Amino acid sequence: MPPATRIRDLVRAKDLADARYADPLTVADLARAAHLSPAHFSRAFSAAFGESPHQYLLTRRLERAATLLRTTDWRVSEICVRVGLSSLGSFTTSFRRIYGLSPERYRQEHPPEAMLRIPPCVVRAYGRRPNRTFREDDVRPGP
Repeated sequence: MPPATRIRDLVRAKDLADARYADPLTVADLARAAHLSPAHFSRAFSAAFGESPHQYLLTRRLERAATLLRTTDWRVSEICVRVGLSSLGSFTTSFRRIYGLSPERYRQEHPPEAMLRIPPCVVRAYGRRPNRTFREDDVRPGP
């Protein structure tokens, strides 16, 4: 088991991948965030999280792409670029390997209209916590 400081450094690199998945990040960039050499970082990351840094970053990008396919009407090529991938062919191949469907087919099976849309006024009205500052519910009637 690696020391706690190393785990903290690996989590810092993982957080960087989560926050900047659309940027052109490399394993060297993530290793720099963890203060390790790229080779040592790759081995330590894989041991700690069960997948390589590259695979982790690709998974984050594909998860975001799936969300964008479900919630927007953007073209697949635009989504590919927005999640940080440069090759539409590689994106489609990777997406199919993870989700079992092409991006277009995934969108057909998860259309944006299928999402439940709640008007903001309803969310505000029913999302408020009840006002209990006066403790009216705690007052019991007298004998």
